[in-house]
Amino acid sequence: MSALRFHATIRIVGLNPYVRVSAVRAGALKPGWRKPMPVRIRIDGQPETPWRINMMPMGDGAFFVYLHGDVRRASNTKVGDRVLVDVEFDANYRNGPMHRMPAWFRKPLAANPQAAAEWKRLMPSLKKEILRYLSRLRSADARTRNVRRALAALSRNGTRYMGRSWNRSAP
Repeated sequence: MSALRFHATIRIVGLNPYVRVSAVRAGALKPGWRKPMPVRIRIDGQPETPWRINMMPMGDGAFFVYLHGDVRRASNTKVGDRVLVDVEFDANYRNGPMHRMPAWFRKPLAANPQAAAEWKRLMPSLKKEILRYLSRLRSADARTRNVRRALAALSRNGTRYMGRSWNRSAP
């Protein structure tokens, strides 16, 4: 299995902290790969069990490794920190959402044809990110608020959700 170890500075784009994996490093990890790349990562040796994530292509052969809050908390790091990054290709990754779509989201989504059509057009990695986020919501208020915001974003009204636009027409 291919693996990399390098130092990088945590940067931020929009609301998303990331480290950049150069085209040369990405090519050493998996030559010629141009789509989201499944990897397992550690930042400064944490978390103990490497975090599964997709590196996202930047378009020039380089990749973003977006650093989920759990990874940053486990490594006690923040934007601007210089960190040791361990990345290995995850050959065991299988496409598809890790979490099932909860009924409290599935029903309102099905009742909104425009949002449902946009959901079908989303990249699998975006669906996976939304479902992972929704799976962590515990309170009824948080669920209600997130259903409303997700449907608004998917209905192409320009609303941002989870720090980004989830459709092709929004900025």
